[in-house]
Amino acid sequence: MASRAAGEDTPKVEILKDALYEEMTQHGSSDRLYNQNDLINLNIIPKNDLSLLLKVVQGLCDDRLLIATSDNRMGIAWRYRSREDAKKYTSLPNNETAMVYELIDEAGGDGIWSRTLKGRLKIHESVLKTCIKYLETKGYITDMKSVEHPNKKMYIKANLRPSDRATGGPWYTDSNLDEAFITGLERIIFNFIRMKSAHFREGATKVPKKGVAGGAGAAARGKKRAATEMSEEGTPAAAPAPTAHGAPGRRQSSYLPFPAGYNYYPTAHEIAEFISISGITNNTTLSEDDVQQLVDILCYDGLIEPVVVGRRRGYRTARISRLEPDDAAKLKEEEESGEESRLGPPPVSNGFVEAPCGRCPVFELCEEGGPVNPSNCVYFQRWLGLE
Repeated sequence: MASRAAGEDTPKVEILKDALYEEMTQHGSSDRLYNQNDLINLNIIPKNDLSLLLKVVQGLCDDRLLIATSDNRMGIAWRYRSREDAKKYTSLPNNETAMVYELIDEAGGDGIWSRTLKGRLKIHESVLKTCIKYLETKGYITDMKSVEHPNKKMYIKANLRPSDRATGGPWYTDSNLDEAFITGLERIIFNFIRMKSAHFREGATKVPKKGVAGGAGAAARGKKRAATEMSEEGTPAAAPAPTAHGAPGRRQSSYLPFPAGYNYYPTAHEIAEFISISGITNNTTLSEDDVQQLVDILCYDGLIEPVVVGRRRGYRTARISRLEPDDAAKLKEEEESGEESRLGPPPVSNGFVEAPCGRCPVFELCEEGGPVNPSNCVYFQRWLGLE
């Protein structure tokens, strides 16, 4: 009677197997896990009969259409395999070959080492070689090179593309680290952030509304101008003293930092868009994560720093001292000519280190009343542009 009941259930199980499999493929990708409740909720098994569900699931596993797995959150679960891959399993000559192929399949794009196959399956090396040779002949698997394990014989499914972990992503060419490509991109990213980290201030005539009156003599120094000494436009009555660059009353054009709270520093997403639009990477496609890696390197090197305003995380140069127009013009010329521009902040420069005293050959003789003194120093006259 039991065998007769089993025979009567066979056609029913076959119908339910096809129905359950098709329903699973309609409700998610092959990576989705289904537990027992998920399968019941697909409303394929009549009256939620668990014993019947067990027969259907076991039948699908025997046909290699379902893969049983264990999940810490869900417990025992299943995911489906494509019918094309299932046919490959059922066409294999023996269990050893099927187990080898299954481990290579589970390794995905990272691939798996031949010694790992031997250790996990506990089979003789000659048997393993026979299985691998059969799978390679059928075109089911292929060997691969991994930058993570360059000296190991790795295998991967023939229809899979090696993962970035195995190939090294865009930073490797023919399994070799492309240092020139990385350095070039770092320079481009740094220069992009550098030009977005300051704003240009056009030089203009300095017109103080209040200040020290011009004129010779100590009496004129330290006194504020009276209202009668100022014109309606606020221009001082006396001519302004010459600046260090020799242009009277003229402030120098320069790049200055943005004020606190400025929240338009470029983000990693915007940098990635700039690189993509510019087309400088040719046939190499960089994701936002790839660009973030380069940005992090520049942060670790102390060249740039993150600026978080609200939920926006932008980046600026680590030292936003003045970026002089001469530096910007030189940078533009280098970019247009294809020359390598300077990677890093501009050299530190200020009046203390530029003053001639720091490198004066007669510094020890310089004193008031001496043969050399500040009032007749030819180096100072030349430095101030008064000669």
